[in-house]
Amino acid sequence: MLTKRSYIDGIHPEAELLKEGAEWLRSGELVAFPTETVYGLGANALDAQACEKIFRVKGRPQDNPLIVHVSSRAMANSLVGSWSPEAELCVEHFWPGPLTLVLPKTSIVPDIVTAGLANVAVRMPSHPVALALIEETGLPIAAPSANLSGKPSPTSGRHVWRDLKGKIHLILDAGACQVGLESTVLEVTGGVPTILRPGGISKEALEEILGEVRMNTPTESQVPKAPGMKYRHYAPQGEMIVMIGHQERVIQRMGQEIYKGHARLKRVGVLCTLESAPFLHNRLPDLLFVLGSRARADEVASNLYEGLHLCDERGMDIILAEGIEEGGLGTAIMNRLQKAAGHRIEYI
Repeated sequence: MLTKRSYIDGIHPEAELLKEGAEWLRSGELVAFPTETVYGLGANALDAQACEKIFRVKGRPQDNPLIVHVSSRAMANSLVGSWSPEAELCVEHFWPGPLTLVLPKTSIVPDIVTAGLANVAVRMPSHPVALALIEETGLPIAAPSANLSGKPSPTSGRHVWRDLKGKIHLILDAGACQVGLESTVLEVTGGVPTILRPGGISKEALEEILGEVRMNTPTESQVPKAPGMKYRHYAPQGEMIVMIGHQERVIQRMGQEIYKGHARLKRVGVLCTLESAPFLHNRLPDLLFVLGSRARADEVASNLYEGLHLCDERGMDIILAEGIEEGGLGTAIMNRLQKAAGHRIEYI
């Protein structure tokens, strides 16, 4: 399959490119497009056969639900059977934006989208290209991240091209995503709102609006209610270790691992904070990627997947990642790091 990569203005998207994307989507094909979180691999959410292509192209397990993207409340209403008071507050305060709401679905939503569950995951993205594409298509778009299942999520058109070239018809490339982490997934079907996946909207921000908010802890046997709950995700090709603790001890431990890796003729990449970079540079890793300042979780979030992709592109055999303090956006960052490392964590 010939894949076209079209560069599109991220603020004022060109009408002809939106029309081309919408035509592919209405015909049952897949289109990759940018959102403020990560790039999505889109299909007509009301077409079960089109959505099945998402699972086939990504190699995605079919018990892993899809998020449906909408451009208006009216479009969301066609998918959602009932809105809880908590859901209404979330729409008022956080839409459009990186918050996905899990709510009872209507009969028009195909079972393949929800993995046979009674609820549907819905969000309204804030990226101008995403909103304009959905509006031009006139249909809700089911869209997980536009990558091969389990691999680091794409935050640039380059990432999508690397994974999906030859597998889909069109990539709309608007450059780097702003948030850089997937949306928060919040179940608001009644009772205490529950975060099924931490993301771009923090638990603390939700609590300011909703009061009590719980964090779900899935088990291996639990049927996933939302993307990112069960399977290993975001994983680079190399062996990855996340190191958490006092900065000086983390730097020392990383230096030891770099030395040991080089002794085994392995290429060692390091993902670290701005504050640690000068000290780790002297340890001579094969790749040193600065995620951002410890004081700026938003920087770390927006750069994380770029760092993981670079490790793959440059053939790192071992990847050492510096953990950051949890809380706020840091909770979502650590969630992604832990999953990327297959939960291989060293507390130092």
